[in-house]
Amino acid sequence: MDFAINTPSLALFSVAVAFILLASAAEASIHFYDQETFKEVGNAYLLSGGSEGIVASRAGAFDDKNAGSGIHDGRSFIRFENITFWRSKEAADKHSSMAHSTGLIQATIFEAADRDNIGGSAYGGQRSICCTPDLAKLEGCKQGEVIRRPSAEDPHWPIVLNIQFSGNYLSTKMDATEVHITKTGMYNLFFISCDPNLKGLVMSGKTLWKNPDGYLPGRMAPLMKFYVFMSLAYIILSLIWFSQYVRFWKDILQIQNCITIVIALGLFEMVLWYFEYANFNNTGMRPVGLTTWVVTVGAVRKTVSRLLILFVSMGYGVVRPTLGGLTSKVLLLGVTYFLASELLDIAENVGTINDISGKARLFLVLPDAFLDAFLILWIFTSLSKTLEQLQAKRSSVKLDIYRKFSNALAVAVIASVVWIGYEVYFKATDPFSERWQSAWIITAFWDIIAFGLLCVICYLWPPSQSSQRYAYSEEVGDEFDDEEAQSLTRVAPEGDLSLVKQDKNVGNNGVFNVEDDTEEDKRE
Repeated sequence: MDFAINTPSLALFSVAVAFILLASAAEASIHFYDQETFKEVGNAYLLSGGSEGIVASRAGAFDDKNAGSGIHDGRSFIRFENITFWRSKEAADKHSSMAHSTGLIQATIFEAADRDNIGGSAYGGQRSICCTPDLAKLEGCKQGEVIRRPSAEDPHWPIVLNIQFSGNYLSTKMDATEVHITKTGMYNLFFISCDPNLKGLVMSGKTLWKNPDGYLPGRMAPLMKFYVFMSLAYIILSLIWFSQYVRFWKDILQIQNCITIVIALGLFEMVLWYFEYANFNNTGMRPVGLTTWVVTVGAVRKTVSRLLILFVSMGYGVVRPTLGGLTSKVLLLGVTYFLASELLDIAENVGTINDISGKARLFLVLPDAFLDAFLILWIFTSLSKTLEQLQAKRSSVKLDIYRKFSNALAVAVIASVVWIGYEVYFKATDPFSERWQSAWIITAFWDIIAFGLLCVICYLWPPSQSSQRYAYSEEVGDEFDDEEAQSLTRVAPEGDLSLVKQDKNVGNNGVFNVEDDTEEDKRE
């Protein structure tokens, strides 16, 4: 919420609102307020009630014939329930000698595009939330109330609802009110008091924010459909992979076991995200335990996926039988990355429902980004060494496979860097989340690129009957890593054994020519 440009009061107000949004601990699209205290911002006392993208109600949704048709009734609204305010005894005593209705509080709802319709200008171009005596003369507002100017599109907006204390009562309750949403937009709710005697005002209660098809916030709604498609994609990949896995289970390599784990984790994660969002949409509640569990599965999947790419780049299971002395370092990196990813995802998802919030803290983003950069550097360094080894050994088929893998990995990294730049631009140019309807693509991209890279790995290293030959080369070690010659000695007729040995002793050129044909057979 921003009321002016390059003014001290604006800076103070913007920082305060941003802090309130990020510090709010709501648990669902049903926003709960438990003894929340108003913050002093400029000449007003303010409490954030939430910010969400809401799609306009469907035509005729509020007709009587549609009453009671459940959460998919096509209605969009913000409903106030059991909203109660408490003031201090000192404030009640000060108001006791005044009129019967005292201590005004105003619930203000506005769409992001109408944010400049709240607040008015004073001297020096500065803006104020509450109407002062000077502003009352300049703009005709009512002193002691929130300054409101009608929207150009709808004179009824922004909405301002008045709540007042009675006499010297310490508490007052807001009437149950439902505000219908007839225009798609990013909506903000603030409870504001301009009465200086209401310092320390406290509020409890809840508000229900509903879209036409449920309680899921507008930014998250497309993701629920996205996770359905991703679950189907993982199911198809799983069926193809596991059919081959079962068929050639005797020839399975360790690297193929790792691929199987990643596929299973990916499918499990997509299904969990869908059910978490579906539960949120139906109940309006987002249990912390369930969300934490889903986030943890996702962090494990991301960690194992990155380690799988690192294993492949190192040639594990294809060029080298073990990681040797690097095992402990790889495990340490994996644990560190898991912790960084887990903390970041918890900050972004657990307890996050406001569409304008959910932006990760800088100190959590930086470790995750640093570890990702370190992993990419290690992956490409290892991949370069593996390519050099394969080229030196003239393993033509393996070399061709690894070149395809390095090309796919390079494309993925370049696409990721470009997307990060776009994401920074997207957030920097949309401070009020007005493009919330397309914000889901930011999250979806990373799942898509991870799935695409997994498909490439599955294509390049599928279970097959030739996997045993790769396993055989692992067992004999680097000294006998001439896999083509080894396989020839196993499958060639007895009359050709001496010829093969003779070719091997003559020189590498003869072996290389035979290797090409044999390696092509291995791919089948």
